[in-house]
Amino acid sequence: MTSSVYVLEYHLVNYRRTWRSSALSTLVLPLLTMLGFGLGVGAYVKSGVDGTAYLDWIVPGLIASTAAQTALGEATWPVLSSFEWLKVYFAQAAAPLRVTDILGGHLAFMMFRVLVSTIAFLLVAAAFGTLRSGWTLAVLPLSVLVGFSVAAPVVAYTASIRVDSYLAILFRFAVLPMTLFSGVFFPIEALPGPLRWLAWALPLSHGVDLTRAATLGLNPGVAGLWQALYLLAWCVTGWFLARWRFERRLVI
Repeated sequence: MTSSVYVLEYHLVNYRRTWRSSALSTLVLPLLTMLGFGLGVGAYVKSGVDGTAYLDWIVPGLIASTAAQTALGEATWPVLSSFEWLKVYFAQAAAPLRVTDILGGHLAFMMFRVLVSTIAFLLVAAAFGTLRSGWTLAVLPLSVLVGFSVAAPVVAYTASIRVDSYLAILFRFAVLPMTLFSGVFFPIEALPGPLRWLAWALPLSHGVDLTRAATLGLNPGVAGLWQALYLLAWCVTGWFLARWRFERRLVI
């Protein structure tokens, strides 16, 4: 058994003590988002999008966005804290653990958090009757793919900084534009040319497309395969960058 499992167990034990603090928001946030955007804004979009009711159309985008936001939350302050304040990573490095074990175990916990958030959102969406395809179950592995494609490079970024003010810059100039321009709330085709190319360069836009295809029962075709490979490329690149930064910080 790889030692990264023990690192995952460490994070799960900590989560067992603190899960109550996040349980309410995990369920309430999807509910408020559905009510605010799906029903509130949707009431003004009478014709829907591409023949699909706005609530049904926006839900998969919100699911993918939630997966990305959860991954980002876990890949920023907890990682910085483990380096700068609590020194958890240094304690783990002093034990018989490799850098890949430390990084892999923490990333595995981040994907666990992504899955929990996704399942909560799916339950709320099912209560609203917006899940109409058996392919909806594919949303679970897709959410992990989206979460990892975002978390891995952000972990590399967080491992490269010393103060949390740089995290505010990340959220303001990277996370916010990615959320707004990735087809979550309106079709990417509505954007001007340069912004459209920027949107397609972002991993979330491809996760939104694949999640929307799954919940609506659409065939993504060859384009869907390329989108999945593009997300996988973000995962692999992010992993190597994160491992490189961890080695620079932890290996003496």
